Amino acid sequence: MAHSPDLLALDVALPVFNEQASLEQSVRTLHDYLTAEFDATWRITIADNASTDETAAIADRLAGELPGVITVHLTEKGRGRALRRVWLDSPAEVVAYLDIDLSTDLRALPPLIAPLLSGHSDVAIGTRLARSSRVVRGARREFISRSYNLLLRRTMAVTFSDAQCGFKAMRRDVAQQLIPLIEDGGWFFDTELLVIAERSGLRIHEVPVDWVDDPDSKVDIVQTAREDLKGMIRVARSILTGRVPVERIYAELGRRPFKQPRSPSFFGQVVRFGVVGALSTVAYALLYLGFEHLVDGQIANFLALLLTAIANTAANRRFTFGVQGRSGVMKHQFQGLVVFGIAWLITSGSLFTLHAINPGANSRVQLIVLTVANLFATLVRFVLLRVWVFRRQRAGGRPNDIPDSTRPIALEKKAARS
Repeated sequence: MAHSPDLLALDVALPVFNEQASLEQSVRTLHDYLTAEFDATWRITIADNASTDETAAIADRLAGELPGVITVHLTEKGRGRALRRVWLDSPAEVVAYLDIDLSTDLRALPPLIAPLLSGHSDVAIGTRLARSSRVVRGARREFISRSYNLLLRRTMAVTFSDAQCGFKAMRRDVAQQLIPLIEDGGWFFDTELLVIAERSGLRIHEVPVDWVDDPDSKVDIVQTAREDLKGMIRVARSILTGRVPVERIYAELGRRPFKQPRSPSFFGQVVRFGVVGALSTVAYALLYLGFEHLVDGQIANFLALLLTAIANTAANRRFTFGVQGRSGVMKHQFQGLVVFGIAWLITSGSLFTLHAINPGANSRVQLIVLTVANLFATLVRFVLLRVWVFRRQRAGGRPNDIPDSTRPIALEKKAARS
């Protein structure tokens, strides 16, 4: 890809909050490196996230002293908010960001940017989890990071290895498409961006990095991980419901060959099945409370169960077992109702059997029986969904390497290139 000398090639964002101690040294180090090593045009954008110390003043002074450095002041905290503002406003061909502590060795910056400037890739990330990466950090952070990324790959069926490394870049046209779809304004911004990008068929380039942990980091690892788990559920729901239009993004930006995300592993299916079950329980309770004011209790129970079963089958079809497209939807719903009926017979039959054997069973005994029956019924539902309802799709049904709604567009693109 040719670059006009009049166009800005790279814009590196540095989100900061109360970083008066490290800001000046980090900015000058980055400025010196880019000046010496980067041939294309560049600039550094300091994104001050409503700092309450001297960070804003130092940032303004550096912008006045160093050519190619600007400052943007935000009124709210949040790394995601800062990147949203800076990246969407940037005129650069490639937008990037680094953690202000410069934990990542800057020699990894050219390999990060090059495939984006050449047009080879859409998003580029640093990874601390590659075999060739050299990482210095405590055992607790290492364990949490690896566990989080393993859970992410197993439950979200993604392939990138390190979602939270503070060393990322993307092409501006991709940023303009993806960033408006991202809801998180904090630390989960990175993960949400990458999940949407991969699900949209975009190419993510990974660069092994040398990384040294900042002992003075202000990030609360446990709290961040907790919020990330909530974010994973929200993003999965948004993709499932079509709120995030991954097929439209693929039609406009996606690359050939497009491969649908791999079907979740057995572990991932179990986790997803549990998440869907928990949400279905909440949905049932809300529906029952709404219906009981309008109809008889038995009818309210039936309607709530029926609607929940339909939604549960649809969610498990798309989210748990990764079945795409509209083919077989009605058949799957019918089979799902059969599976639901079997599970309902197990639970109701357990009480019937208990009362037949011990008519005077107290509430504690009934609760124990129902609990065991529900656990068994849940196991039966999962097994039947996995080996019967969605068996052919898991085993490899109709080729599904292009989403249904984008297949004609993709074929037209192919014909045009022929």
